[in-house]
Amino acid sequence: MKKRSAGLLMVRQNSGALEVLLAHPGGPFWAKKDLGAWSIPKGEYDDGEAPLTAAQREFKEETGFTAAGPFIALGELKQASGKVITAWAFEGDCDPAAMTSNLFEMEWPPKSGKIQSFPEVDRIAWFAAGEAKRHINPGQRGFVEALASRFSVAQ
Repeated sequence: MKKRSAGLLMVRQNSGALEVLLAHPGGPFWAKKDLGAWSIPKGEYDDGEAPLTAAQREFKEETGFTAAGPFIALGELKQASGKVITAWAFEGDCDPAAMTSNLFEMEWPPKSGKIQSFPEVDRIAWFAAGEAKRHINPGQRGFVEALASRFSVAQ
């Protein structure tokens, strides 16, 4: 069975420009990666869970902020890994400095036998639509493009 994720893209207007909130993955593998590494806050869900419900849960877990609709469907995209992501956008605002994220554990350094905890998301930031397309995972660029076209923003 293919893996499926659902996520939310918070959007705001700032001085007439469209901005989106992206999350940078935490942990040692992502620490020095920037362009193409950011993501919409998202996570996997099971067959019995509604994708939008999962997206709202994951947004809260990864950012510490509660998402409130109305939600704008952005469709589905398939990443290079084969994972299918369903996303929605919603208007909101938040201070990235107030972000909190859940933690995950992994053996680090590899083969050391030491288990360490890392935040699932180590930071979030606001990006103008064009800049977001440079920073977001290439398999998710279509969400920013769909949102920008819906708001008639130059890309």
